[in-house]
Amino acid sequence: MSFQFQIIAPSKINAIIPLVQKLTEHKFSDAILKARFAEMVTQNYECAVIYDDDTLIGVTGLWFCTRHYAGKTVEIDHVFIEEAYRNKGLGTQFLSWIYDYVKQKGCRTAELNTYVQNYPSHKFYYNEGFEILGYHFLKKL
Repeated sequence: MSFQFQIIAPSKINAIIPLVQKLTEHKFSDAILKARFAEMVTQNYECAVIYDDDTLIGVTGLWFCTRHYAGKTVEIDHVFIEEAYRNKGLGTQFLSWIYDYVKQKGCRTAELNTYVQNYPSHKFYYNEGFEILGYHFLKKL
C-alpha cells in the first residue's frame, strides 16, 4: 500500500462526498453536500485526504481561525477513514501529517468535535493527546 496525504484542490472537493456520506450515514443529499462544500472552500477551510494509490480512502476538513483561548488553531472536522484501513496506524500517520502541515501555517493548537456515541474515536483522540474541554452545542434556527 502506498499512501499519500495531501490537501485536495477546491475544484476537486466533490470527490470527498462519498466518504462524507458514509460518515454521516447519508443524512444529507449529494446536492446539499455539494452546495455546502462549494461555500466552505471559499471560507477558511481546506480538505486533507488520504489516497491508497489512486483510491480516496480518507478525509478530514481543516478550519483555520484564531481563538482567544488557543491562539491560531485548526479545527479538525469530519474525519473519516474507510473501515478496511482502520486500526492499522493510518489515522495516527494522517494526524501527524496534518500537525506538520498546520504548524507551517502558524497553528499551535488543534481542536475537534466527535459524536458522543463514537467511543472508538474518543479512545483514539485521547491517545493522540486531545483533552475534553467542554460540550459542543447546536441549535437549528
